[in-house]
Amino acid sequence: MADELKGKVAAVTGAASGIGLECARAMLGAGAAVVLIDRAADRLESLCAELGPMAHPLVVDLLDGPQVDGIAARIEEIAGPLDILHANAGAYIGGPAAEGDPDAWDRMLNLNINAAFRSVRAVLPGMIERKTGDVIFTSSVAGVVPVVWEPVYTASKFAVQAFLHATRRQVAPHGIRMGAVLPGPVVTALLDDWPKAKMDEALANGSLMQPVEVAEAVMFMLTRPRGVVIRDLVILPNSVDL
Repeated sequence: MADELKGKVAAVTGAASGIGLECARAMLGAGAAVVLIDRAADRLESLCAELGPMAHPLVVDLLDGPQVDGIAARIEEIAGPLDILHANAGAYIGGPAAEGDPDAWDRMLNLNINAAFRSVRAVLPGMIERKTGDVIFTSSVAGVVPVVWEPVYTASKFAVQAFLHATRRQVAPHGIRMGAVLPGPVVTALLDDWPKAKMDEALANGSLMQPVEVAEAVMFMLTRPRGVVIRDLVILPNSVDL
């Protein structure tokens, strides 16, 4: 996959760990300049030093609306006009709705929905002007199959899917592709609040994927001919029965 993204500028939110970091690595490996966006300043600096000169840190608190609104200009200052946005940042909360913490829900919903939508809004005008671009969301299989143990998270990903597909049809005439990768359970920090028994069972029976497998799916989406869009790519461990 070397040089398939050569000359492209990409940005990945939530890039300091997990799926975001692996996707940034993959895009760098394909020749892109990649802006890694996260709020963890020290972590970003050390990662970009490790990843090389085509990796650029951008510290943004995605829950701060004005900061998000300015990302397109900041990315362009750092690396040039943006070709690819991977709206990856997100949070996870599972458990019974009757026992949930609404304040924690608010933060998750703000990150999974509002920050993601606002990030896309910030970069679309430039892409429309240039008549090209790719926007990929990290969604979830929970965005198409309601998952009984995570009702609020599921609702957030259904919202992502609705926004994605309505917006995709608006911007397709401008040469912009939009799609979502929808993984099942992945070994990331988002699963830290899974019940221990459930996590142990998942690790034992092979029903968790690694972030690099999601990154490979994202690269498949980005490297299709421009006349082809991968609208939704569901990726699951083979042992998951959904």
